[in-house]
Amino acid sequence: MPSRIAQWTLDVHDVDAMAAFWSAVLDYRVDRNPDGIVHLLPPEGTPGAPTVWLQPTTEPKTTKNRGHPDLVAADGDATAEVERLIALGAKHVHIGQSGDEPFVVLADPEGNEFCVLDRGNS
Repeated sequence: MPSRIAQWTLDVHDVDAMAAFWSAVLDYRVDRNPDGIVHLLPPEGTPGAPTVWLQPTTEPKTTKNRGHPDLVAADGDATAEVERLIALGAKHVHIGQSGDEPFVVLADPEGNEFCVLDRGNS
């Protein structure tokens, strides 16, 4: 039997700021644990959607992430989604892309890379 991705875990410096960013990006609700860890939960009616676990760290981010989420705009408009994410605090980053890729590379407010895939309106 295969495994399924249940959760994406991200070490962060500012749990509150990153919870605000990622919950707005994904339209997830925030569940705060007394120990400072935040669990982001998907909207009702999205069975099987992975959760996001934000755990505090003091370790610096020093290189490109070896793993990252790839996002797709729910309405298929990748350009508008990139603009929305930048307004939330994301930034364009260059990690070696040529400019012809069907995705845009962004980083969250703490520099963690992620992509927005351009899949058109399909």
